Amino acid sequence: MQHVATLYGSVTRSQYEKAAHIRLLVCDVDGVLSNGLIYMGNDGEELKTFCTRDGAGMRALLTAGIEIAIITGRTSRIVSNRMQSLGVTHIVQGADHKLPHFEALLTQLGLDASQAAYMGDDTIDLPVMEACGLGIAVADAHPLVLSRADLVTRLGGGMGAVREVCDLILQAQGHGDYQPEVSV
Repeated sequence: MQHVATLYGSVTRSQYEKAAHIRLLVCDVDGVLSNGLIYMGNDGEELKTFCTRDGAGMRALLTAGIEIAIITGRTSRIVSNRMQSLGVTHIVQGADHKLPHFEALLTQLGLDASQAAYMGDDTIDLPVMEACGLGIAVADAHPLVLSRADLVTRLGGGMGAVREVCDLILQAQGHGDYQPEVSV
């Protein structure tokens, strides 16, 4: 099987070709953009951590004309603030069932499911992962998600996994200084 070298190791030619067609990256938040831990204060204050490298990768995708969306099961002002700071405008929070929101987003953007990638970490993410062109699990995802993903990142959620995928998409589409190297 032929592989393509990336900044994070090699991927299969099929994974690389799927990344080359992505026009929309959709991410879950908890466990993907954050490490999945939620810090709660005595007064109900909720805190999350975000990786700045993920944010840089997201900005690079947006600059390259690739849409980014968030579909998350929880609702948090922290998520709204973080996405606004990155320029992400497609944000769905409180989604118990993510697939209808994904389908509506495709219609709104005039895209086919094959042009979308979805990053998830838990079983709630499986319907969208299986409906899109490139279903991605972060390295520390639930075992069922890992077993059904098209691609598994080398990095964990909240630890640069989103940047890893952004860099793959940018490389596959010939943006920036990314130079693909085909290996066996």
